[in-house]
Amino acid sequence: MMAVLTFLALALSFAGYAASALWIGMRREFIPVVVCSSIGCVIYICGIFGVLRAGAYVVLSLGIALLLARCVVWLIHTLRERSKADYERSPWRWKPQLFDVLFLAGVLVFVALLSFSHLEHYDNYSHWAVALKQMLLTDSFPQVGSDLISFKNYPLGTTSFLYYVCLFAGHSQAMMIIGQSLLIFSCIYALFGIISERGRFLLYAFLAFGCSVLSFFNLTIRINNLLVDFLLPLFALAIIAIAYGCRDRLVAASFMILPVAAFLMTVKLTGVIFAAIGLLYLIYVWFTQHGWRRWPDVLAVFGISVASFGTYALWQWHMAVTGIAELSNKFNIGTSGAATTDSAKSQEQIAHIVSAFVRAAVDFGTRPVWGLLIGNVAVIVTSLAIAFFSKWKWQLWKALIALDLVVVLYYIGILGMYVYSMPESEASSLAGFDRYANSIVVLFVGALMMCATTDIQGTFHYRVGDTKAYQSYKSVITKDIYQKSVVACVMLSLAILLSEFNGLNTIIREYPSSMPAQVERVVGDNWPKHGTEDTHRYLLYGQDSNGQVTDYYMQYVAKYYLYAPHVDAIVSFYEANMDHLISSYDYLVVIEPDAREQALLSKHYGVSGDEGFYRVVKSSDGGIALLPATSR
Repeated sequence: MMAVLTFLALALSFAGYAASALWIGMRREFIPVVVCSSIGCVIYICGIFGVLRAGAYVVLSLGIALLLARCVVWLIHTLRERSKADYERSPWRWKPQLFDVLFLAGVLVFVALLSFSHLEHYDNYSHWAVALKQMLLTDSFPQVGSDLISFKNYPLGTTSFLYYVCLFAGHSQAMMIIGQSLLIFSCIYALFGIISERGRFLLYAFLAFGCSVLSFFNLTIRINNLLVDFLLPLFALAIIAIAYGCRDRLVAASFMILPVAAFLMTVKLTGVIFAAIGLLYLIYVWFTQHGWRRWPDVLAVFGISVASFGTYALWQWHMAVTGIAELSNKFNIGTSGAATTDSAKSQEQIAHIVSAFVRAAVDFGTRPVWGLLIGNVAVIVTSLAIAFFSKWKWQLWKALIALDLVVVLYYIGILGMYVYSMPESEASSLAGFDRYANSIVVLFVGALMMCATTDIQGTFHYRVGDTKAYQSYKSVITKDIYQKSVVACVMLSLAILLSEFNGLNTIIREYPSSMPAQVERVVGDNWPKHGTEDTHRYLLYGQDSNGQVTDYYMQYVAKYYLYAPHVDAIVSFYEANMDHLISSYDYLVVIEPDAREQALLSKHYGVSGDEGFYRVVKSSDGGIALLPATSR
């Protein structure tokens, strides 16, 4: 019962903030991303100052209080004697459109599916999920002395938002994933804020097709995980949508962009790059729309742009005062900007990395290259056709030039990261290149589709508010083209989303046979009170399928479920060294038994070697014994 009440309180808090944003006149498309970003920023700041749980309860209480106040005002408003015309113009009244209903229905379908999901991706267990689990158990950011978190310099923006969701809605992996999906869907919904001709369903259908295409570049990780590489471009696109959709109200746009950009900089270290792209577009809109003529706009745009870097500065301060900055992290850059000793590379190594990077960047067998190629070809062909066969003044070709420049600069930045900051072992194999490249291609494709949508919007012969009573289209032919285009975009969107749905459904069905499911079945999911780490030493035995032991995947998964930092794994026993090896641990955990392992354990220790826990018992004469353990 308590779980239901806390979940209801969480939902009411979100509703309270959304209702307040609607009351002050914020466009409904931008409300979810602004509310989620604002909550994430506040919880993140509370975490930095050590009041994580108290801050979450304050945010929850304030949201509920705002909703109650909104309801009281609405009740007073409706009890007054007012004309129907006044009521229709009232800011308290909100009429959802067809697209809003369809979008909400689609979100609910995916949320229902994600409620059966589990975490599988490697990086969930190496950082994102275990960091969230520790925050939920300790009500604080991971400390410098914690051995569970390997990369403590990763910002905790999305983790802070998920902490707020999971604190009141439950600690299950499905709820973690649903919380992440709220951020994704709020960003996607914000993109439709660029549409001013709300009566033209073609615009919604076309942009929905573009958004569904973005999932094609996220197949590597999909949305059933806590990785943030898909969030980075989506938040940047949301900033661009707010800047364009509110270009006539730049002061209001700047204040809406502030929490979104500030939160984006806490998502990941590279979030600064994507936030900068969005902020530069905001400055571009200011310069092309008003310039220096309106000083409130100037102060708002530049003031908010600078202020949004505050969360990034806070993280740097947090790392300095807690000692995290002194640790050896995954990406080591010295204070001078040069590579530290651990990440310094020889000329031969640099040449190898550059060569491998160039090959990967132009590999036609990868999604990023196809996305860039098709995007460029489609825009060039479309722009030429419009230039020769119509009088439309589309801006798509200008957007393509700007975006191509962004992509080139981004790739140069990635190369610099591999050369100067990433450890040589990972840089030589271009670790994470697909995700880094897909992130910028999502931004590239998404921005092109948004620009194409606004260009299409400007080509309608009649504005929705100015259409004649008897005619809304230039001719019967254009109306027929419009209707067929709507059907085509809707069908393509549904086909892509159905493919994504089926892919997620297949992953859910196959999860019981996955390695994380096997580990959880054997060791359980440990959530100790007060977040006390299990100090026992564990040795796992399993198969090295797809390198799951040699690349430390199984060990990270076991660390998460055991909530224990001291976990190792082997794939075979060396009989002469078995006693010496096993004596270094408190428990032997057999995840995936095999005939040889079972024979050796039976021969030396008289146990079956079946799946499960075995407690290591050391005798005074140096000998050891294994005892089956049902609990720890």
